[in-house]
Amino acid sequence: MSDLMIEISQLSRFYDRRKVLDQIDLEVKRGEVMGFLGPNGAGKTTTLRILAGLLAPNEGSVRVAGIDILAQPIAAKAKIGFLPETPPLYDDMTVREYLVYLAQLRQVAPGKVTVAVDRAMERCGLVSVANRLLRNLSKGYRQRCGIAQAIVHTPEVVILDEPTVGLDPIQIREIRGLIRELGGDHSVILSTHILPEVQVTCNRVALIHNGRIVLQDSLAGLERHARRERGYRVCWDHPPQEAALRQITTLAEVSQDGNGWSIIPVAGADPIPELVRQSVEQGWGLRELTPVTQSLEEIFVRLATQES
Repeated sequence: MSDLMIEISQLSRFYDRRKVLDQIDLEVKRGEVMGFLGPNGAGKTTTLRILAGLLAPNEGSVRVAGIDILAQPIAAKAKIGFLPETPPLYDDMTVREYLVYLAQLRQVAPGKVTVAVDRAMERCGLVSVANRLLRNLSKGYRQRCGIAQAIVHTPEVVILDEPTVGLDPIQIREIRGLIRELGGDHSVILSTHILPEVQVTCNRVALIHNGRIVLQDSLAGLERHARRERGYRVCWDHPPQEAALRQITTLAEVSQDGNGWSIIPVAGADPIPELVRQSVEQGWGLRELTPVTQSLEEIFVRLATQES
């Protein structure tokens, strides 16, 4: 059995003549939480709507749990739970009535509906509000109901589009914890433009910009990348002229940073031995040499800028 639960290949989508998705390739493994990150208008929601079977692509293929969503849409959709940015709630129903209705709609066996609804409510922290009307719930509880409807039929793939938008900090923390838990039983793709959300909930990241995937890696891989994309802050008692620093062949960039200097080494080069040697020989009086690791946010911004 394949370990891949989402397989998107060469996916493209046009609106009129504008290409909003440009040959996207994306994979999500079983039990993985994939952060789908990008600025507003990058193509996140369009990708998710295609993945959920709500929108047809112009080119490419999408497979969910090994099932082609275009060739077998009903079978593929049975494997998917989807929470759009605005939860699809019916305000005149209670929480329990709503989830029972959705479980039946998703063809949960009649004898298993109660168990499925109770499990979803417990998992999403809704037991205490089971008999309240949806219209009377807070934003946070409405989001929980949206997630509950997405998992009530125990799908193998859960798609969440901006699940924490509009929530207060406590609610955001609770929803993020719930998303982390979902990764144990489901493959989750989480769309967001908020980097900290990805860092605390996901184990893989894909960055989309202008309709193209510009990065796809594990969080551990991104952190290794951040360490490689490292610069240094250097301070001297008797600072050299910028021209003298630019003569050091292991340095790619040099700029003043307050009362010190910011330097970026040539890719793959170690500038420290030459910096120390020159500081001693020229009497610069080296006082500080601090590595500065590039943040994940800076990496994402740089990649997006390069693709603009």
